[in-house]
Amino acid sequence: MGHLDHAALGWLTPVLSYVMACIGAALGLRCTVRALGATGRSRRNWLITAASAIGTGIWTMHFVAMLGFSVTGTDIRYDVPLTIVSLLVAMAVVCGGVFAVGYSRDRTRALFLGGLTTGLGVASMHYLGMAAVRLHGDVTYDPALVGLSVLIAIVAATAALWAALNIKSPVAVTIASLIMGAAVSSMHYTGMFAVSVDVTPAGAVLPGATAMQFIFPLAVGLGSYLFLTSAFVALSPTTGERAASASAQGSVESVAG
Repeated sequence: MGHLDHAALGWLTPVLSYVMACIGAALGLRCTVRALGATGRSRRNWLITAASAIGTGIWTMHFVAMLGFSVTGTDIRYDVPLTIVSLLVAMAVVCGGVFAVGYSRDRTRALFLGGLTTGLGVASMHYLGMAAVRLHGDVTYDPALVGLSVLIAIVAATAALWAALNIKSPVAVTIASLIMGAAVSSMHYTGMFAVSVDVTPAGAVLPGATAMQFIFPLAVGLGSYLFLTSAFVALSPTTGERAASASAQGSVESVAG
């Protein structure tokens, strides 16, 4: 049985992965708030941005944490196509949940179905990412901990969608994002603690890419996307600010006329 280390680089990967989850959650919540105050194409674009932010944040959190994952007695590689599929799954399911909340007239039903679907999708992303791991040995899971991780994912997703509907102020969004980041991180590490590896020493070269060859550059790229999009959202005026600006402009024109 190989010894699993979930923080081979110390506290760097757990802390950084938590930060990425919080940034994705905060950005997603702010975009959803903007979407609910908009109509037509603008609402759709804000919801797409919210879904991509939350999905990217969750995926980046998972694989930044995986940079600190090691197993004694074997190297670790990642199947590139399957890893990319896990990213697409994360974005797609979050998009479905966010759009359900953004457009449904029955918010309670949309919250339940959206939270369930999104939570199962987040769990699928996690275990697809784990299926992409290549090592010398057999990977098994503790069913109870797997079930708990899925439950945490559903609760976290439902809480995120509820927050998107009910939380408006920047301070409240910040607090909600910290809680959501903790929930997503808890889901990840609960799923990781369910893992056991029976190492089979072998001299063959493992297929796939190392974490530094593939995961690290992709995580840096997606992290940059989150930071840049956060700056854009912070600088763009809200619906209320645009309305106030238009009203002030109209008043100026009336006085000038």
